[in-house]
Amino acid sequence: MPRLLPAQPGMALADVDTPALILDLDAFENNLRKLGESIAGRRIMLRPHAKSHKCPQIALRQIALGAVGVCCQKVSEAEAMVEGGVPDVLIANEVVGMTKLRRLAALAKQAKVTVCADDAGNVKDIDAAAREFGVTIDVLVEVNVGANRCGVDPGEPALKIAQAIAACRNLRYAGLQAYQGAAQHFRSVGERRTAIAAAVDAVKTTLALTAKAGLPRGKVTGAGTGTYLFEAASEVYDELQVGSYIFMDADYAKNDWTESGIPRFEHSLFVWTTVMSRTRPDIAIVDAGLKASSIDSGMPRAADFPQAEFQKASDEHGVIRMNGSSGFNLGDKIRLIPGHCDPTVNLYDHYVCVRGGKVEALWPIAARGAVW
Repeated sequence: MPRLLPAQPGMALADVDTPALILDLDAFENNLRKLGESIAGRRIMLRPHAKSHKCPQIALRQIALGAVGVCCQKVSEAEAMVEGGVPDVLIANEVVGMTKLRRLAALAKQAKVTVCADDAGNVKDIDAAAREFGVTIDVLVEVNVGANRCGVDPGEPALKIAQAIAACRNLRYAGLQAYQGAAQHFRSVGERRTAIAAAVDAVKTTLALTAKAGLPRGKVTGAGTGTYLFEAASEVYDELQVGSYIFMDADYAKNDWTESGIPRFEHSLFVWTTVMSRTRPDIAIVDAGLKASSIDSGMPRAADFPQAEFQKASDEHGVIRMNGSSGFNLGDKIRLIPGHCDPTVNLYDHYVCVRGGKVEALWPIAARGAVW
């Protein structure tokens, strides 16, 4: 049985069934504009992260406004972007195992594909897959600049991986991946600025060694919504991998943006939900629970009711303490700001794109579930 679409163009927002993922197009477009204005005149390129939106329609809009391509985290995400018409993808992650690497090499026949590595054995495997498919693949050394996830230590360890890449016939050493992911949600501007200063120092140390070894500089790519102007000001980074700026979720909104120079991006992504039970005073139960909004970075917020508190979620229910707020009558529909946009997007098949209270379009979330 085919799935029903959540809405149709021309439909009033009030008639959209719930739960649904709503994209406020005016706020979304304002965020695109603000990002572009904030880096205008700088020697920096934009490569937004598609893991945030998983949608070729959004990626192509970002490219139309000047982005050089997009980032992805998984081969399957990259496949969805290329199938949707994106010509340049960076998998800002390691790809391990010949099954995935063969898919990566096959994709390099259709678009420009770059990948990261932090292990010499993995470099050899990437080269073997590229040779099998008759392609040359750009490879970045991922350097651990403080996030302590993937990435080799800066300096000599990074140089060794760079030299391993350069020695491979079907690979091209393309530079450094240097993303300080942990810093994005440090609440104070000072903490974020300090973390990025340390990341820049680590990159500079590594670049000095690769230059001394006679390797090309390549590019340095990284940064995120919480810090990107610090990387841009360093004159070390060449690309910015911002992602959440288009949506601005509830967790990012907790950051202090004062004196950061980073614009106040607007909330554009909402979970549309219905009050389904009102049996207790000051408590409203909505039909958006764990299957409708990710809570890994905190509970969602009721967008139009600042006093209300989303207290807990089970599979199909959300519990909101109204704290004296009115407007939570049975059947009322409200907007929730998700705590974390990326995994919330991954729960839906479509964005219901809304402008002026009416549905303007439905955009498929083509890379939903693309985790392999």
